[in-house]
Amino acid sequence: MRIRLLALSVLGVAVALAGCHRGTRPDGKRGVNDMASFESFIGTHPTQQEFKKEYPGVQLMLPGTISTMEIRYDNSRFFPNLDPQGHIIGGDFH
Repeated sequence: MRIRLLALSVLGVAVALAGCHRGTRPDGKRGVNDMASFESFIGTHPTQQEFKKEYPGVQLMLPGTISTMEIRYDNSRFFPNLDPQGHIIGGDFH
């Protein structure tokens, strides 16, 4: 009985820890690390194409894009505010 309890406990801890790892994306990049540089770039009011070229590891979540409710702590998903011409004028990570 104790062996089964120990085995189930170890299995439970292994499953919990497996969900905590940080995998790398196919492009090998993780979100934004230098926020000052990023905010300076956003201050230039880039187009969507310029954003994707400069930050290929960040998922640009445009209005109408379907997303999951997962929590990301690596600044890898940016929700932009757009002007009428489609230029990025601000936004936030979540």
